[in-house]
Amino acid sequence: MSACVYILASGRNGTLYIGVTSDLPRRLYEHQHGQTDGFASRYGVTVLVYAEAFERTDEAIIREKQLKGWNRAWKIDLIEESNPDWCDLA
Repeated sequence: MSACVYILASGRNGTLYIGVTSDLPRRLYEHQHGQTDGFASRYGVTVLVYAEAFERTDEAIIREKQLKGWNRAWKIDLIEESNPDWCDLA
C-alpha cells in the first residue's frame, strides 16, 4: 500500500473529515492527540470510520478529491456500507 484515503468523524452522523496519507497509523495518532491544526482539530474529528487503500498516491489523491465533492448523504452511505455502526476502525 502506498497511500490511503480515510474518513474521520466526530461521532455517528457527526462532522466528517476526508484526508489522504501514506502512513495511516501515524496520521491517526496526530489527529487523535491534537497534533494537527485546522478543521479536524477544531471540530474534534478523531474517529476513523472509513479507509480505502491504493497502490499509487496519485490514485488516492484523485479519490480524495472525488469524495470531497460528494454530498453528505453519499458520504454517509459509503461509510455505512462497510461500517454500519460507525465503529472506530483504528
